[in-house]
Amino acid sequence: MITLKRTNSGNKDFQELIRELDKDLKIRDGEDHLFFAQFNKIDAIKYVVIAYSEDKPIGCGAIKEYSEKVMEVKRMFVTVESRGHGIASLVLQELEKWSLELKYEKCILETGEKQPEAIRLYKKNNYHVIPNYGQYSGVTSSVCFEKQLKN
Repeated sequence: MITLKRTNSGNKDFQELIRELDKDLKIRDGEDHLFFAQFNKIDAIKYVVIAYSEDKPIGCGAIKEYSEKVMEVKRMFVTVESRGHGIASLVLQELEKWSLELKYEKCILETGEKQPEAIRLYKKNNYHVIPNYGQYSGVTSSVCFEKQLKN
């Protein structure tokens, strides 16, 4: 059975999952990794969701305020052995629910073209490609998405 826990970036399970995520991204991003890593600091994220299977952390995601009505989805990850079972969608849906509870109207996010699984996940969850925003403007390897949230 999968359980979801709301926490923050001080959570040790979240920090361990992020170490695994960063190892994977370093390989995928290659020489671009340092550029993207500067936008993925986790020292002060207030809103983190961790997925557990029998008390073992198997996935995570986070949201942080981008603007007054917009949350940015960050640090989505599912362990290799737990992929393909809908865990990422469960985490993403919980992040969207939390965003709504906090009175945000939209979620945005950035992923890389070298992460086709992530692109499929966001499209499957009704995210739409948008022009690259903020620090990702002009970054050809970035793919940005948004989703209008509804109660």
